[in-house]
Amino acid sequence: MSRRADQSESLERALDGGPIPHDEATRQMLAAAGALQPGYKRSPERVSATKDAMLREFARAQKPPEAREDAGSGDGLDESVIHREEIELPDGGHLILTDIEDITPKRAATTAARIARILESKERDRQR
Repeated sequence: MSRRADQSESLERALDGGPIPHDEATRQMLAAAGALQPGYKRSPERVSATKDAMLREFARAQKPPEAREDAGSGDGLDESVIHREEIELPDGGHLILTDIEDITPKRAATTAARIARILESKERDRQR
């Protein structure tokens, strides 16, 4: 029998669960066959659950919820006020703070001091 036929039979036996051959060529063929085999199987339950979720989302997209007649009337969804504060920084810079919460003078001063400190440190870095 030829060497190729012997390898083929040895590979078939190994793939069927028989003893694993010790020659390098058959081991490489087994590794290649193992690489082609899928590493996991799809669960029928997960496939079904995914399909159901897709169909639910499709149905929801086809029938959007109706708008309420009283929407925007004291339900807490009114447009919020944006607070704005302009602050002069050292060396003529301007800082504009904006927030949906009130900007207190203490908070504005703290933020201005932080920005001034950052600007000073960058200025020193450029001079070196």
